[in-house]
Parts: sequence; structure tokens; C-alpha cells
Amino acid sequence: MMDLWGACFDTGTLAVLLIFGTPFIAVAGVVLIKALRVVTGTPSRRQQKRLLDDEAKQMQELYQGLVLMERRIEALETLLLDRERKEDYQ
Repeated sequence: MMDLWGACFDTGTLAVLLIFGTPFIAVAGVVLIKALRVVTGTPSRRQQKRLLDDEAKQMQELYQGLVLMERRIEALETLLLDRERKEDYQ
């Protein structure tokens, strides 16, 4: 049994496999993960951060728009109340 193993893998072949095989497996793993992300549609961390930044910006714009709308409604309420008061005094 030892002779069969020794005949298939001598020290030089084993060293070459360890030196070049490990980085190959690592690169193949990274490629596989990237391919799975593309197939499943999962965004990368950069894309997730950009999406979160865009969402935060949209929320701020929405909030500012609502604040402006609130001010306008208050102004309209004031105008209507003033008009009612003038009509009540006359």
C-alpha cells in the first residue's frame, strides 16, 4: 500500500500540489461565491451601502417635504381662522 502511494505522489509532486493547489481552491471558491451572488441577485456590500445611502437621502427629502407641507397647512388654517374671526365681528 505504501509503495502505491509513493509511486503516485513523490515529494516533488506533493509539494507542487500544495503550493499551487491551495491558491487554486481559494480562487475557485471566490469565483463560485461571486457566481452565486449574480445568479441569486444578492447585491454586494458596496451596492448595499449605496442603496442604503440612497434610501436615507430619500427619507430625508420626504421628511423635508412633509415639514414644508405642515407649514403650509398651518398657514392655511391661520388664514381661514382669521377670515372666520373677521366675519364674526362684522
